[in-house]
Amino acid sequence: KVTPVNIRAWSKLGQRGAAFAIAMLAMATTRKAEKDNGKKGKHVEISFDYLKQKGPGSNQFAVWIENEKGEVVKTLFVTSFTTKGRIREGQPRRRGYTYRPTCVPTWVTNAKAAEMTDEEIDGFTGATPQTGKMTFTWNFTDNNGKKVNKGKFRVCVEATLKNEYKKLYTGYVTPKDKAGVITMKEEVSGSNDAYSGMINNVEAVVRK
Repeated sequence: KVTPVNIRAWSKLGQRGAAFAIAMLAMATTRKAEKDNGKKGKHVEISFDYLKQKGPGSNQFAVWIENEKGEVVKTLFVTSFTTKGRIREGQPRRRGYTYRPTCVPTWVTNAKAAEMTDEEIDGFTGATPQTGKMTFTWNFTDNNGKKVNKGKFRVCVEATLKNEYKKLYTGYVTPKDKAGVITMKEEVSGSNDAYSGMINNVEAVVRK
């Protein structure tokens, strides 16, 4: 707790002593603020290297968390073509997965995307990024921001590399786990060497 400064007492310290005392007080206050407000707390950090591809039928990915029943607890990110599609001449906008069903189909099914409103989808949709390292964070909350305190959860990263060619990475974590690496299992469907480098080095880590 920071208490008011006794000016008379500080005057006895002289200018150097007072300056030192002020510096110590400022440092203590800053550290307390960082401790109380700046920490993320325990969280899961999910990252991977993304290489943007050319042409249609590629560059779609989703990152989400499921519970033990396979229900989506929280979606962290989905590329916008999957959820919003494109406006074609003379046609109304349609979600990408409705006319290109190869777009991250595991997420579409498990998240029950067809039952979501556009407003709900807007909360986690983002434009297809440029090439680089992607990082997402899950702070053990659900889609409503409520903390999940028990249970086993599956960390999921799905990527549509080219049409039917896709990769799905999964790993398990609980709120009680200590800081450390989550083992991620890779499942591959289809093949196309020209697009194999779209997503690599998928990692998930529990941090405190």
